Amino acid sequence: MSQQDIRFTAKEILEKDFKTSMRGYNPDEVDKFLDAIIQDYEAFQNKVANLERENEQLKREMKKLSERSQRQTPTQTVGSTNYDILQRLSNLEKKVFGSKLYE
Repeated sequence: MSQQDIRFTAKEILEKDFKTSMRGYNPDEVDKFLDAIIQDYEAFQNKVANLERENEQLKREMKKLSERSQRQTPTQTVGSTNYDILQRLSNLEKKVFGSKLYE
């Protein structure tokens, strides 16, 4: 949600004056309704701010975890590569020397 999506601030809603006419709306009723809208609006703004902070925090945590996993991946790959090489070497010895090697 960007600032361009928000048309009014809570203060602008509070300070808005409506012209009255002979058959217009009841000003007290309009004021009560606008007060309720202001409370909702402020609650939404607080919620958005909290969610944006939480989102930034989660992005930082995700970046840390990603960096940590990238540092650990090469070590794990070397270990599994060593195991694969040893397994292949063992198979090769069996083929070349046959069962005499293990007697």
